[in-house]
Parts: sequence; structure tokens; C-alpha cells
Amino acid sequence: MKQVLALILCCIAGWSHAESTGPLTFRRFAIAAVNPLATQAGVDAFNRGGNAVDAAIACALTLGVVDGHNSGIGGGCFIVVRTADGTVTAIDGREMAPAKAHRDMYVINGRLDDEASKTGALASGVPGALAAYDRALKKCGKLMLADLLRPAAALADKGFAIDEVYERKLSATAEKLKKFPESAATLFKADGSHLKKGDALVQKNLAATYRAVADHGIAWFYRGPFAEKTAAWMKENGGIMTAADFASYKTVEREPIHAKYRGYDLITMPPPSSGGVHVAQILNILEHFPIRDLGSVSRVHVMTEAMKLAFADRAFWLGDPDFAKVPRGLVDPGYAAELAKKISLDRATDVPNHNSPPNWEGDIFGKHTTHLSAADAEGNWVALTQTINTAFGSKVMIPGTGVLLNDQMDDFSVQPGVPNAFKLIGGEANAVVPGKRPLSSMSPTIILKDGQPILAIGAAGGPTIITQTLLAITNIIDLGLPPHEALASPRFHHQWRPESLKIETKIGDEVLGQLEALGHKIDKTTSMGATQCVSFDPKTGCFTPVHDPRVPGGSQGL
Repeated sequence: MKQVLALILCCIAGWSHAESTGPLTFRRFAIAAVNPLATQAGVDAFNRGGNAVDAAIACALTLGVVDGHNSGIGGGCFIVVRTADGTVTAIDGREMAPAKAHRDMYVINGRLDDEASKTGALASGVPGALAAYDRALKKCGKLMLADLLRPAAALADKGFAIDEVYERKLSATAEKLKKFPESAATLFKADGSHLKKGDALVQKNLAATYRAVADHGIAWFYRGPFAEKTAAWMKENGGIMTAADFASYKTVEREPIHAKYRGYDLITMPPPSSGGVHVAQILNILEHFPIRDLGSVSRVHVMTEAMKLAFADRAFWLGDPDFAKVPRGLVDPGYAAELAKKISLDRATDVPNHNSPPNWEGDIFGKHTTHLSAADAEGNWVALTQTINTAFGSKVMIPGTGVLLNDQMDDFSVQPGVPNAFKLIGGEANAVVPGKRPLSSMSPTIILKDGQPILAIGAAGGPTIITQTLLAITNIIDLGLPPHEALASPRFHHQWRPESLKIETKIGDEVLGQLEALGHKIDKTTSMGATQCVSFDPKTGCFTPVHDPRVPGGSQGL
């Protein structure tokens, strides 16, 4: 009776958080993201006649205001959409390397300067998020980009109280942010101290930028004043990005990866996302093990060994498919069967190198982060992951614009074999090349059962995006957990190198001890990543949006 009353009250109010008595369900529309102001923007867009795609883009634009340390129009995104007629679209809005970029650009005076790919004028690729939003709306939405930009601009103009996550990110990156005057003027107080939880962040210049794009279209950003201001700043500060780089930027619609797992169909992002490839690859391996029937220790062990195999392949094979030959065989079930044979149930094994999938020479894919999921009763589903990479990206806010630029160049292999900010190792397939898109772990995924979409999911957290998405899927499909329990369950992650199993301590000392006895090198953590999802129950006709309990967030619907 309480749940029925809660649902009635939810429908009257138009939304509700999913905390007190468990997740609430909705019949017309649902959305989940890492900030309640952003989810509310999605609800508002839906109420103005939009669909789930419009709501997702409204949410994404608002996240650029309230969650700017993670994402914004100075970064990029991947969008997977399944529309009401069953059409699937995978939009690649990943950043592109400037025309003057080159393989050895971070070798300065004979030595690798790996900080240059993370902070300052050489760290940024050409942003793609805004172009991707525009493309998604024009193809799948009902509203105009301007309709969604102006409410977000009003919020930037008015200001909002930052939360504890925003404060923590500011504190951790304060010294680097202060090196750039516009960043310091926007994010710090007059006395030089950073904003604290509850303090208002007002972004007048970002509001003006949003309104200018609303008035003049994305050409203002890519071929007008924003591109010109960015090029001028780059020239004065030793950067290589030019206005011509902005004018040359393009989004790409790519063929999604279609995979199967225990009777479910997965639709996910292809390269330059490594996420879709390796979520599918690991699930293919796990098909050969009775995951549901394994005890906690054996389940973690088997999944960890599968992760190691996939990440070893990632380091060698993955890159932008417009520049590197990325084998389709990586997601071949037969290849997964061979990999599964390499897993011992009795001990952790070393993975010395990558493996070679079938037809690797000829059958190739065609040419800090936040995730949101949305769905509506018409049948539109969206999984959207966006990022400016590490906290506050390159730390560079272009003067007069309020836009923080990404540090996505660090997602290239700045030198083959050299770890990036997330300790990921890459090879020649992901080397820096002009116009190339850096490899990403973003894994926006839509899952269907008997042709009916039942889950839109994705995550944030560097390379753990892949394993978070994987774990949530197996928790739901294999263990039968409801989505809110699936997202709350202990997480673990292995990326091949370094040779360590990162795992949340809440899994318990007994399990940790037994994993060590199997030969795993344990790297304990209290919390890992952030996953958002929207699920659908065909029996009730209801949506359930869920945001990760590890971080502040919002789950709403109608």
C-alpha cells in the first residue's frame, strides 16, 4: 500500500528521488544522472513535449553547468539511442587531435613530459559533445538545441550550491586550476580559497556561451567566436589547436556492437570506445562459467581473470577505427571460448601479452566522466556517457567563455607502453595522429530481452567504466538482483597492468583473504566509480531509474 501511495504521489509531483523506501517506478518517462538539477532539466524537457532523447540532451547540457568537473561542451561524448521504431544510432562525439598533433609531441628536449598531456595548452583535443548533442536532436529528438540550452544558461547565470563531490574535486586540483586566470576567477573566492559545499557557483560567461549557441547555432562554437577565442589563447600559451581544427571537427555515426549474453541482446558503442568491445568480450568469456552458481570468491576470481584477458587485448588492439585496424574478432564468441580455456579456477594466472582474435588482419571495425540514462513510454531509449577526462580536464577555461577544455590527449598512448593518468597502457593502435580520436573506456549500453529494451546503463570512472558496466549487467542477469541492489553491490576491477585487483572493502575480509590465497594482489578501496541506469519491467509497464548510491545523484520520472 505504501508503494502504491508513493507512486501516486510521484505522479502528482512529477518526480521523486529513489532513496527512502527503494526506487520508485514511472510509466511515461524516467531518467537517472549524477545530479538532481540535471535530472530535473530532463524532466522539464519531457514536459515541454520532448522525448527521452531531448530529456537526455537537456540533462547533459545541465551537467555541463552543475557537474563541470566531469563533463561539458569542452569535452566529448558517446550516445547510443534506440528509437521507438527500433532504429539504433551510435553517435561518436569523441574529441579529435589537432592537425599539428604528432606521435612525439610530448617528448620535449628528449624527455617525455607526461604532465603536458594532462594540464595546459597541449592537453586538449577538439571538443565534440556539442556537435553530438545537435546531431542526436536533429535525428531522434522533438525539440531544438536552443530550447535546451536556454534553461541551462539560466541556471549558470543564477548559480547553484556545489555539493561535497564538487568541493572535493576543487580541493584536489586547486593548485593546477589557479595557474589559469579564468579558471581561478570562476571557481575560487576573492581571497584565493576554493568554494566549499553549499557555496554558490555562478558562471556568467558559460551562461553567455550557451545563449550565443542558442541564438546562432553550433557554428558559433565551431566556426565562429568560440573557435577564434580558443585559437587565440592557444597561440599565446604554446598550444597547437587552431580555428581550422574546430571547423574540421565532425561527429560520426558508427555501426553499434550487437552482442548476446544468456538470451539477452546488447547494443553498445564500437571503437574508439573500448568499453563496448570489452564489455561484450568479457560477457562472451563468462558464458562459459556458471556465474549464478559460483560462490562469491570464485565469481570474483573468474570475472577478474576474464577482465585481465580483455584488458591485455585492449592495450594492443584498440584505437580509433578510422586509423587503426581493430579486429571484429575481439567480440567473436569462438575467440571468447578459447580465452575461457586459459582461466584456472584454482589460481590467478599471469597474462603475459595480448591474444590474437580470428581474422585480425582483415575483419575490422568500420571506419573524468559522467553517464546518464533515459527512456520513455513511446519506446525511445538513451545511454549517454560524456567526459572532459580527469577532474576539470586540462584545467584551462578559455577567457570570456566559461568553457573548461578537456585533457583528452592523455587518452592517447603519449608513448607506446607509457601509462596514462589511469595507469592504462596502450600501443601503436592508439598513438597520437592528427585528426585521430583517442581511445575511450566509455560504455553506454542498451539491453533487450525478446526485442524489448529493458535496461539503459553506463558508468563513470576511467577504465573502471568497463568493469562497472559489466558487473551491473551480470548482477542483474546472472544474480537476478534488482537494479538498485546491482549498483550498490561491491565492485572490483582489473586492467591487466598494473598487476593488481582493485576491490571495494565492503566485500568483506573473508573474501579478500581467500582471493589473496588464490594469488591475487589486492588493492583495497572504499568506493569505485558511479553507474546510472534505467530499467523497464514488461510485466508492469513501469520504468525504474537508479543512480549510484556512492555519489550524489538524481533519479526522476513521470
